[in-house]
Amino acid sequence: MTFTNFWAKVPQGPADPVLGVTEAFKRDPSDQKINVGVGAYRDEDGKPYVLDSVRKAEDILHQKKSDKEYLPITGLAQFLVLASELAYGKDSKPLQEGRIAVVQSISGTGALRIGFEFIRQFYPGPKNLYLPQPTWGAHASVVEASGLTVKRYRYFDAETIGLDFDGMKEDIEAAEEGSIFLLHACAQNPTGVDPTQEQWREISDIIKRKKHLAFFDMAYQGFASGDVDRDAYAVRYFVEQGHEIMLAQSFAKNLGLYGERAGTFSMVCASVDEKDRVLSQLKRVIRPLYSSPPLHPAQLVTVILSDPELYAEWLTEVKKMSDRINAMRERLYDLLVENQTPGEWGHIKKQIGMFSYTGLTPEQVDAMAKYAHIYMTRDGRISMAGLNEHNIKYFADAMSKAVKGELGLKSSM
Repeated sequence: MTFTNFWAKVPQGPADPVLGVTEAFKRDPSDQKINVGVGAYRDEDGKPYVLDSVRKAEDILHQKKSDKEYLPITGLAQFLVLASELAYGKDSKPLQEGRIAVVQSISGTGALRIGFEFIRQFYPGPKNLYLPQPTWGAHASVVEASGLTVKRYRYFDAETIGLDFDGMKEDIEAAEEGSIFLLHACAQNPTGVDPTQEQWREISDIIKRKKHLAFFDMAYQGFASGDVDRDAYAVRYFVEQGHEIMLAQSFAKNLGLYGERAGTFSMVCASVDEKDRVLSQLKRVIRPLYSSPPLHPAQLVTVILSDPELYAEWLTEVKKMSDRINAMRERLYDLLVENQTPGEWGHIKKQIGMFSYTGLTPEQVDAMAKYAHIYMTRDGRISMAGLNEHNIKYFADAMSKAVKGELGLKSSM
């Protein structure tokens, strides 16, 4: 048999639900176009934003003229210490006792893949991984690519546009003992709806009683409320209560290091000996995936977290980003009310973090793209960072008309 075209039957893959939005936005020639689909911070002029603390860290690294040698499989040692302290708190008991196994990852997505692959190989319980409904678009594909079974638990109540707390508790309770639950530490993506601290305590109790494994995805520490300690509440509380959690930590959002891919994966272990054994296997997971992590992003984060002045400046910048997004929430709400938009829009102010789950239908989303050149994912999720004083009135007017069914009419825009 002669092979002349090995890949002739490869089918066209579907567009990524988020990246496809950006591609459509780029193709649109309109001067009025707005992209509120991408999960990246934008400044008041809609431009990508590089933090001043990051630029200063770049200058420091340039002056050091360090080499470009490979990192160990586990990553840059000082980065791992500082990142763990930021996530767990310096006074964390397992951290002080040396019981946290931590490795550098290719941002949050890479951390998830490491953790899920470790679960596939070593977890003694049922390999059912429960994701909130809804959740970040890539979660399910990363779980499935790791060979685990995706299941769902109720999280969002479409009627109240808030947390379905009763449904969430019922599903955690009903799951087979020892199941794995992925939890967003703060600023849940895509809904922007988080449990209260009291609700987190109830969730912890149920998960402990059912002997489930809690796997936290923390992509927005500091970015959600402007306070890195407040945003880490759920993670630290679970650890205090004795949960041996897993944690995917990313610096993409809170340091604006989107393309640098800085992150960690960590696990709380029962003893130092257990941690050492876990680390030995995490190395074996990482080695065939990408061998060793990138040097530069780890150095950047290390410089900022280790320098008191840069660290303080970073905290100020994180608070500034969070405050600007909250101001856009208030402004959007006010404009929707001013336009007498049908419905109740208070959820836009109550939600937290980069995203808002607006409640727009797929048909309304399509109309906004077609007639107003406004792009978002079809579930109605918008990035509040994509809004600013230059475009928010145009956006609010279009959103109001979409809800009223007026987009597409000759006089609508």
